[in-house]
Amino acid sequence: MSGDTIRTNTVQGLTPETLRTAVDLRSDTLTRPTAEMREAMARAEVGDDVYGEDPTVNHLEKRASEIFEKEAALFVPTGCMGNLIAIKIWTHHGDEVICDEKSHVNLYELASMSAIAGCMPRVARGEDGVLNWKLIEAVIRPKIYYDSQSALVCLENSHNMAGGMLYTAAQIADICEHAHAADLKVHLDGARIFNASVALGESVAQLTRKVDSAMFCLSKGLGAPVGSMIAGSREFIERGRVYRKMFGGGMRQAGVLAAAGLLALEKSPKRLHVDHENAKLLAEAVAATPGLRVEAAKVRTNILIFDCSMTGMTAVQFCDALAAHGVLAQDTALFSVRFVTHCDVDRAGIERAIKVLPQVVARAASA
Repeated sequence: MSGDTIRTNTVQGLTPETLRTAVDLRSDTLTRPTAEMREAMARAEVGDDVYGEDPTVNHLEKRASEIFEKEAALFVPTGCMGNLIAIKIWTHHGDEVICDEKSHVNLYELASMSAIAGCMPRVARGEDGVLNWKLIEAVIRPKIYYDSQSALVCLENSHNMAGGMLYTAAQIADICEHAHAADLKVHLDGARIFNASVALGESVAQLTRKVDSAMFCLSKGLGAPVGSMIAGSREFIERGRVYRKMFGGGMRQAGVLAAAGLLALEKSPKRLHVDHENAKLLAEAVAATPGLRVEAAKVRTNILIFDCSMTGMTAVQFCDALAAHGVLAQDTALFSVRFVTHCDVDRAGIERAIKVLPQVVARAASA
């Protein structure tokens, strides 16, 4: 596939000034720490976290375990590392990990489950990315010695490449009940679990109660500059601490990062509904723009993915056209474009993006 068809997140040919003033909807990973976070980072009490002596990291881990009602939690540099640690703990080399075909662990973690944990993804096709037990059961390997064995189910809530689709607590609990009866562990990639919680009106503890482990990001919608958490039993976290070090994640005086993470954890969930409202406004505008297609009613969190094929442009071309008007989006497939709302794009920015959409489509039609 040619390089101008699908690319990475990098925006080509834009000056730093353009990036600074753009309405940047490529991802919620682009958020910058607030002034309060920067102040907390500057005055954070620190120690050596590899020795378990960083008081700010310890506080963050304790609060995360309390909020998720798990026995323990662990601060890790990235969500990818958190997911990999969980996969490594729950599997052996040669096992298979059941996941949705568009899940982050399958598409965007550099095949780390294979390269490092020695496992293979066993994909199922969820309805709008959401799996149920029937779909999972259909891909479980039989207990035959010459077959690779199913060991773990990975769920993603909210589901990035499915446009922020959601699992309810009841759906997750049902999968866990059946999976545990089949001797399978369940890990939740909850990179945006707080978005799911706000949208569903269910606490993160309810959403993760039955899973064996969960990961969530501090650095996406919650707005911290760096970091993710894994949560589970004390035994799981102690094993996770070993693999975090093995994978290069021992961060020493990490309290300067954990301080921002604490603020993100305690304060940011309260404003996520604003991002969801902004995403719905965008979705309605996209749906009303001739040549663009999205099921606006399905947009419930901060992610929407729409089809631009009827404009005559590829997703890359459409994103480039938006960028020329100071609006940044992300191509996710040949004709799929993603908007992600977050705390650094206010309502005025959303309205600016909405005004640009018909202009870009009209210019494409005239060309």
